[in-house]
Amino acid sequence: MSRCRSCGAEIIWIRTKAGKQMPVDTKTERFIADPKGERLYVMNDGHTMRGTPVRSGEENAAGVSSGHTSHFATCPNAKTHRRRT
Repeated sequence: MSRCRSCGAEIIWIRTKAGKQMPVDTKTERFIADPKGERLYVMNDGHTMRGTPVRSGEENAAGVSSGHTSHFATCPNAKTHRRRT
């Protein structure tokens, strides 16, 4: 476990299937898979999925998965770490 250089939050690093290390929040979150979902989730095996967080009453809905939220989605200083192209 390590800490984000910008906000100090605890993060872990997961290697994606594309071979890149991605910082993610330590807590796993349940989500409903949705290609147009508001967040990117990373599973422990490196697969990534877009999805929407499970809301109250949706815990047993079809398509519920668990994964780590990309820290880029939750870090208040994420823009300072984006690569400029």
